[in-house]
Amino acid sequence: MDVHEQGKRSMPAPIRVTVWSENRHEQTDEQVIRIYPDGMHAAIAEGIRENLGEQVIVRTATLDEPEHGLSEEVLAETDVLTWWGHIAHGEVDDAVVERVHRHVLAGMGLVVLHSGHWSKIFVKLMGTSCTLRWRAEQDRELVWTVDPTHPIAQGIPHPIDIPAQEMYGEFFDIPAPDELVFVSSFSGGEVFRSGCTFRRGHGRIFYFSPGDQDYPVYHHRDVRRVIANAVEWARTDRPERAAPTLLRYETGEFFAGKGYADAAPEIAAARAAAEAGVTEPRG
Repeated sequence: MDVHEQGKRSMPAPIRVTVWSENRHEQTDEQVIRIYPDGMHAAIAEGIRENLGEQVIVRTATLDEPEHGLSEEVLAETDVLTWWGHIAHGEVDDAVVERVHRHVLAGMGLVVLHSGHWSKIFVKLMGTSCTLRWRAEQDRELVWTVDPTHPIAQGIPHPIDIPAQEMYGEFFDIPAPDELVFVSSFSGGEVFRSGCTFRRGHGRIFYFSPGDQDYPVYHHRDVRRVIANAVEWARTDRPERAAPTLLRYETGEFFAGKGYADAAPEIAAARAAAEAGVTEPRG
C-alpha cells in the first residue's frame, strides 16, 4: 500500500450534521426574510460547510416536516444536531423530544443556539428553568474567550464583535457548565455565560447564545467559526452509540459485565441458593 492510499484510509469519516430550526419567523417576518431568504437553518448549514468543507455532510430539518424532520432514521445517521427555536417551542412533539434525548444520552452531539435555551430538549437535559435576563433592542455584543485552549475557541478573535444583537444577561438558570468557553458583555453593562459545554450520558452539548433572528448574526464569520468548531468538538469519539446502562460485575470480572436483564436470573438463583444454605462452588 503506498503512502497516499494509506493516508486516505486513515482519514476520519465525515461528521454527519443535522441543522434543525423551527423556520417560523422566515415565513411571516419581512425583516427576517430579508436577512435569511432561505431560512436561518440554511445560513447555519452554509457556515458549517464553509468552515469544515469535506469534513462534514450537512442536512437540514424543520419543525413542519413529518416528525419535525427528526425521525429515528435521521437521528441514527446524525453525529451532531444543531438546534434553533424561538416562538414554537411548545409545538415540538414530546415524542420527538424523548427521541432526541435518548440519542444525546447515547452519544449524539447537540449544539443549542440562542433562544434554543428554552427548547424542550435543552430544558430536559439541563433539569432547570433555563430562564435569563433579556432586552430586545439593537445592542452591541462582545463575546470574550474565557478558555483560549478549548477546541471550540480555536481561531476565534478575542473578543468577537457583534454590532447588532439582542441582549441576554445573567442570571441564566442553568447548571454550572462543565466548561465555560465564552462570556458576553453588552452596552447596558450586562454579562452572560454565552458559550458553555455540558456532558449528559455519553453526549456532548454546547450552548452558544448569539443568534437573534432580527440580526444577521449567522452571516458573521466568527460566529460561523464557533458553530463549526462546536460541531467538531461535539462528535463523540466512542466507537458506537449506546446509552449508559446498569451492568453487574462479579468480583474480579473487569470485562464481563452483564446487563440487568441478563443478570437478573442469576441474581435470583444466587439469592435462592443463599437462602437455602447452598454455597455454589467457585473456580
